[in-house]
Amino acid sequence: MLTKSEGELAVRLARKAIEECLKNNIKLQPDNLPKVFGEKRGVFVTLNKKKNSKELRGCIGRPYPVLPLGEAIIVSAINAARDDPRFNPVKPEEIKDLVIEVTVLTVPKRINAKPKDLPGKIVIGRDGLIVATGMHSGLLLPQVAVEHGFDCTEFLCQTCMKAGLMPDSWLSGAEVYSFEGQIFEEIEPCGEVREKDIKCSE
Repeated sequence: MLTKSEGELAVRLARKAIEECLKNNIKLQPDNLPKVFGEKRGVFVTLNKKKNSKELRGCIGRPYPVLPLGEAIIVSAINAARDDPRFNPVKPEEIKDLVIEVTVLTVPKRINAKPKDLPGKIVIGRDGLIVATGMHSGLLLPQVAVEHGFDCTEFLCQTCMKAGLMPDSWLSGAEVYSFEGQIFEEIEPCGEVREKDIKCSE
């Protein structure tokens, strides 16, 4: 688990990486970071437009711990701003209007259960999901189920669709993995950073 100050640093690092990339075409180099940022962790960076309500502007990350956390945050932040295929690349002038969220992941683990029992193995507000079969794989972060009001069955179906599969593929042999996430987010663009407790989210 990251401390509050480490979580705040993670979000500031993501913002700085986006600014340096989009404004100066420079890839930020992690330097003098706390020890935890050298540990390999999975991480996702989410960009939201701050209007009356949040509107997704980009979200990309690494589900598995293949990069040191500091490097993973920098690369994921740049990818979220430039390379999310669902959106046009973020323009430099947009950065000041974005709320940045960093989710640090536990290692995904296969849920070993009969397909019909899978919903009972998932806790909304705690678990994120990965569904994989063949060349298809899709991931939804823990906060997605809470923000959209999914129950466990709907969460499974939506993760299947994220993978490009039929919604009921979890019933017909697709592998299902779960993970947990520690989430830090800006309250306002460039503003105070808090740890987000999705169990208490509106």
